Amino acid sequence: MAERALVIIPTYNEHENLAKIVPLVLEQDARLEVLVVDDGSPDGTGEVADRLAAADPRVHVLHRAAKLGLGTAYVLGFRWAISRGFDYVFEMDADLSHDPAHLPTFLSEVRDADLVIGSRYLDRRVTVVNWPMSRLLLSYFANVYARWVTGLKLWDSTGGFKCYKRRVLETIELDRVRSNGYSFQIEMSFRAWRKGFRLKEITILFTDRDLGHSKMSRAIVWEAVWMVWKLRWWALRGRV
Repeated sequence: MAERALVIIPTYNEHENLAKIVPLVLEQDARLEVLVVDDGSPDGTGEVADRLAAADPRVHVLHRAAKLGLGTAYVLGFRWAISRGFDYVFEMDADLSHDPAHLPTFLSEVRDADLVIGSRYLDRRVTVVNWPMSRLLLSYFANVYARWVTGLKLWDSTGGFKCYKRRVLETIELDRVRSNGYSFQIEMSFRAWRKGFRLKEITILFTDRDLGHSKMSRAIVWEAVWMVWKLRWWALRGRV
């Protein structure tokens, strides 16, 4: 049976970007399909997703009634992918900050790893375009902080461009995942690492969005600040 890969794209008010990114994803490899998880976007993103799905059987949509957060959107998508037997499952942002041209590299690299992470800071090389210096410094040192607290040997543990083998998601107890903002990325990689899976980083070019608005907030930052300590504590108690 041919391999299948699912790219999960959570959305909230991304109608302009979604219409652009989905065709770009699908043209990278015939094995790729897309699942849009829309959080009841008031700007019509859900309707755009439905039109794309009606035009192409490789596009799928899950609608949620309200803005419920990044982490729960991905967990819903993971369960959907597992139940349908996809071999590889991607996380990818809707805003074109993640270049779809990297997808074939992920598919190649995941053969020798269990989880491949697209890194903006691999070996201290910064590959970020158009971020203000304040945002770049916050992100870079947040990763230094997460690495120090958790012991997770990743240069970019907060990055959201990732490819999992299905068995990783089947093994991680998804109902125990507690993060819902960007710390979700740290927690998922940490749980995979603690389960003994092979993690590999590859360099990606990250370009700040041209359209729409960032979903970053103070609450998301503080969730990440405390979550890394929770992960460390849970690991010491054998709960991860």
